[in-house]
Amino acid sequence: MIFESIIVVGLALLIDLKFGDPKNKFHPTAWIGNLIAKLTPLCKNQKDSIEKINGIILVSIITSVTLSLIILFELTIYQISIDWIQIVIFVTLSSLLLKSTFAIKGMEKYALSVIDSLKNNDIVNARNNLSKIVKRDTKNLDQNHIISGVLESISENTVDGITGPLFYYSLFGLPGAFLHRVVNTCDSMLGYKTKLFRNLGWFSAKSDSVLNFIPSRLTGILMIISAAILKNNWKKSYEVMFRDAKNTESLNAGYPMAALAGALDTRFEKLSHYALGDGDVMLNENHVHSAISIMKLTSFLFFCIVTIPIITILNLIGWWLHV
Repeated sequence: MIFESIIVVGLALLIDLKFGDPKNKFHPTAWIGNLIAKLTPLCKNQKDSIEKINGIILVSIITSVTLSLIILFELTIYQISIDWIQIVIFVTLSSLLLKSTFAIKGMEKYALSVIDSLKNNDIVNARNNLSKIVKRDTKNLDQNHIISGVLESISENTVDGITGPLFYYSLFGLPGAFLHRVVNTCDSMLGYKTKLFRNLGWFSAKSDSVLNFIPSRLTGILMIISAAILKNNWKKSYEVMFRDAKNTESLNAGYPMAALAGALDTRFEKLSHYALGDGDVMLNENHVHSAISIMKLTSFLFFCIVTIPIITILNLIGWWLHV
């Protein structure tokens, strides 16, 4: 299964880069989001302790339902007796399912929609488009902070929406990729430190931090390598990542964000929260295009340097244990 699993990842990446995301009615992540939205009101409670427990139950239910469907899908394919048909169906459907756990082209699309609005001098629409990819309040942001938000989102999404799912697919196959997707989606919808969500979303936020601990750091390192290949400032990327990565409240987000800030010779700033990097604070369209290139190359390097070796080693270990 070594080659089949590697082909699944490679094909999923190609599908994403070529076609992007399907409409929501066909997208598993949209289904997961709808399920979260329907269960959330049922989990609210006036007692903080009960609400926290309900947060655990909510994530557990959605994870169990999703992984059960993925495992059922795999077991059904394994029942096919003709090997080559089994392989073709496995690779094709698995690639489509895996693709749904990450979004390279989707992130590019949202980022450029913000830039297009700014080019048309429509800052209101730019703020609205930015609000679709960040958690912060965008109503009063100026152009510079809008672009900073786009760049920060690109760097964070490289982990949340690309390398994280790839890492857990490498370890556990499709169930691993979807485990990461479920937890990350729960965190993106519930992981706010507001009165409404701070109890209900605490478990998804903690789980997301645990799952992204290793991928975020690997991604930061690969962003430095990408910066060197693309002739960005890789030395500054290295310096800023190891200096500023812990400036964010998030345990993990600072690593790719700081690496990208250094690579672009810029300074990312979220008002009253953090500042990363010490370069030019005047941001423009070129910074966004450079960030997208780094995101894409980092994804490819992660596939080559992390995903393929892990899949190969684990399959060889499995083969050796069964000999």
